[in-house]
Amino acid sequence: MAKLRLELELVEGLLEAALAEDIGPGDLTSAAVIPREALARGAFVAREAGVLAGGPLLGPLFRRLDRAVETTLLKDDGDALAQGDAIAAVSGPARAILAGERVALNILQRLCGIATMTRRFVQRAAPHGAKILDTRKTTPGWRFLEKYAVRAGGGTNHRMGLYDQVLIKDNHLLVAEQRWPGRAVAGAIAAARAAAPEGIRIEVEADTLEQVRQAIEAGADIILLDNMTDGQMRQAVALARTREPRPILEASGGVTEARLEAIAATGVDWISVGALTHSVRALDIALDFQPPA
Repeated sequence: MAKLRLELELVEGLLEAALAEDIGPGDLTSAAVIPREALARGAFVAREAGVLAGGPLLGPLFRRLDRAVETTLLKDDGDALAQGDAIAAVSGPARAILAGERVALNILQRLCGIATMTRRFVQRAAPHGAKILDTRKTTPGWRFLEKYAVRAGGGTNHRMGLYDQVLIKDNHLLVAEQRWPGRAVAGAIAAARAAAPEGIRIEVEADTLEQVRQAIEAGADIILLDNMTDGQMRQAVALARTREPRPILEASGGVTEARLEAIAATGVDWISVGALTHSVRALDIALDFQPPA
C-alpha cells in the first residue's frame, strides 16, 4: 500500500496531554531507583499478529521527554505484524524511556488494534467490491489518530466531522417534518443542496425502502441504509440502479464481522462500522528492555 502520512502537528496537543496526565509532577519510581545518567535500550515488540499504526508517533513522544532519546522504526504503518516482530528500537536516557513507556504503549496498542480489525473487515468485504468506512464514534480528542489507524488498515474515512459532509439523519428528518410535512426527505435534501458549499456531497439516512425511493428521486448523492435486513438492502440496490448517476449506498447499523460478507454481497457500495473505533480490542505490544551492552 502507499506510504501513509501522519500529520504530527495535528496531534502534538494530545501527546503533551497524555504525558502530563501520566507523569504529573514527576516519576517517583524512576527518580528513586534509576540514576540520572543511566542509559537503556529496548524494542517495541508485537506479542501477537496484527497491523501497525502509530509508529511515527514514538519519536516525537520520547523527544518531548528528552531529546537524547533515539527511536528507529523497523516497520512502516500499514505493515502486517507477525508475533514477535520488532516494531521500533529505542535507546537513550533510561528515565525518559521509562517515563514515556506506558503512554507510548497505550497509543500504539489502540491504534494497532484499530488497524488490525479494519484489515480483517476490508479483506472480507473486498471480494464483493464494498469499501469499509469508519464513523464519528471515536474517542474524544483521538478522532484524527483513530481515523488514521483505519486508513493504515486499508479502510476509508467517512466524514471527519460535521463540517465536511452533509448527513441528514433520522433526528434531522423528524424535526424537518415540521417544515415539510409529508416530504421531509425531499425538502431536507433540497435545502442542504442549496446551502452546502460547492463540492460537498449530500447524504441522507433511510430507515425504510420508501425513504430510499424519496432520497433517490430527490437526488441524494449517498443514501445510508440504516439497520436494514439483507433483503431490504438488495431491494435498495435494485432501486438505486434505476437512476443515473446512481447514488452511493452505504450500509450501517448492526455490522458485525460474522454478518459482514452477507451485507457486502447485497451489492452496497460502502459499509460503515462504528465498532472499528468504539469497541476495538487493543493489540498486545510490549517494550522489551535489553541488557546493557
